[in-house]
Amino acid sequence: MGFLQVAFQIDSQASLLIEPLLEELGAQAITFEDPGGEPVLEPGVGENPLWSEVRLLALFDENMSADLVHAAVQEALDGKAPQAWSVERLGDRCWERAWMDDFKPMRFGERLWVCPTTVSPPAPEAVNLRLDPGLAFGTGTHATTALCLRWLDRMPLEGAHVIDFGCGSGILGVASLLLGAKHCVAIDNDPQALLATGENAERNGVSPYIETFLPEAAPEVEADYVVANILAGTLIELAPVIETKVRSGGRLALSGILEEQAEAVSHVYKAWFDLNAPEVEDGWVLLQGVKR
Repeated sequence: MGFLQVAFQIDSQASLLIEPLLEELGAQAITFEDPGGEPVLEPGVGENPLWSEVRLLALFDENMSADLVHAAVQEALDGKAPQAWSVERLGDRCWERAWMDDFKPMRFGERLWVCPTTVSPPAPEAVNLRLDPGLAFGTGTHATTALCLRWLDRMPLEGAHVIDFGCGSGILGVASLLLGAKHCVAIDNDPQALLATGENAERNGVSPYIETFLPEAAPEVEADYVVANILAGTLIELAPVIETKVRSGGRLALSGILEEQAEAVSHVYKAWFDLNAPEVEDGWVLLQGVKR
């Protein structure tokens, strides 16, 4: 059996309406990407994991009519045709896991590698974080996650307490433990993210050292290191909460920030932190510094 895939671009707010419509029409899988083709990773605490504009891909049974889907979407958009509409016929594959074919081992910094469970680590003596791409919310392929992983790699984490705020797949918290941290608290508003974090921690042999919490249940503790790879608006909104998670003299890393948003985020956090110059990759920024 084959599949019909339709893809189009819409406003992110409209996507919240269109997603359930596609499910009603029988979509077997729905994927959100930014217009540049990067999947949406590491959703923010209390925020929908969407860009202002999204490209939406929906997978249907091969007998589904693309014209019917187009008409239904256009009607839901009050007669406005979806932009960049495309239709593709796909052969029979395990599509929910097929993208792992493009997920290769990646190195971050001097010590850390992120490797899919489907291949052997290229550097067995290194710190190897194993991920199942079929479960991951974030794998290191996005610039924001990569910036955070390289930051963790160069930090002296031995014996440290870490908080991964907006943990997604748990990749940052698990990485911190593999790099020497003693304990990690992982926080996310999505129960599925907490499940993925727990499974990735178990896969990497660090589950005894990580605890997962919904935001409202998170303990009131201070950590040596806090990393928050979420979105700029959420970082600003939750700044009074996030700053309390870092001990005096502790270090904070923030990402999920576009270059043009860095100044606004920095302005807020400078009330508590001495921030270093922003690190930039592919238009995304990492802000990091020490709490006074």
